[in-house]
Amino acid sequence: MARIAYNADDAAAFEVNRHIPYHGLTAWKAAVARQLNPRSGMRLLDVGSGTGMWARAFTDWYDIEVVAVEPSEAMRARSSYPQVLPGDAAAIPLGDTSVDAAWLSTVIHHVPDLAEAGRELRRVVRPGGPVLIRSAFAGRHDAITLFRFFPEAIRVLDSFPSVADVEAAFARYGFTTVAFEPVPQVTFPSVRAAAAALRREAHTPLQLITDAEYAAGLARLRAAAETETGPVVDALDLLVLA
Repeated sequence: MARIAYNADDAAAFEVNRHIPYHGLTAWKAAVARQLNPRSGMRLLDVGSGTGMWARAFTDWYDIEVVAVEPSEAMRARSSYPQVLPGDAAAIPLGDTSVDAAWLSTVIHHVPDLAEAGRELRRVVRPGGPVLIRSAFAGRHDAITLFRFFPEAIRVLDSFPSVADVEAAFARYGFTTVAFEPVPQVTFPSVRAAAAALRREAHTPLQLITDAEYAAGLARLRAAAETETGPVVDALDLLVLA
């Protein structure tokens, strides 16, 4: 089972709190283009597409086809991407060698069996095609603002797969690491905006800390919102396997 079984409230919170405007994703647009080398006719699989932000972005940015797959019915119901297939990383509803590449964004910690995901991605991605994994990995919290205000949630993050865990599991099916880089993003225009938009249900680490820990972190965030200026810039990691 995934760590969080997203219901309608979770999906609504995710849509409000986790969708980033395109101008905040400039570095991600460039990083994905470098690793994906998008071209007309390319078919990209988006595993765990959520409410559709990345599938929509990729079709807007590049002249490619995106096949979105999402296990949560509630997420599919709120997706801004027009067609989303039910399925997950261990049961991808596509034929063998039917996509040129795959994308997984903040999904890998919900995958119960990484090796099964590696097997399925090896099956559906054409030989040599890249698998791009965007994630907050265990031990990699320093560049993520959320953990500054909710340090108690670091213990949850550290229960997520590490980069080495993912590499080892996928290596069983012939994947090797092609690239690894932290990629910055402007998550919110200000700390005040981040505090106003925060929904606990949108963040797995916040759902898995205690109510008292969440309240303490929220108080820290709201206090900072009164004094701090400038955008909230985070960096998540991009791991590319092929």
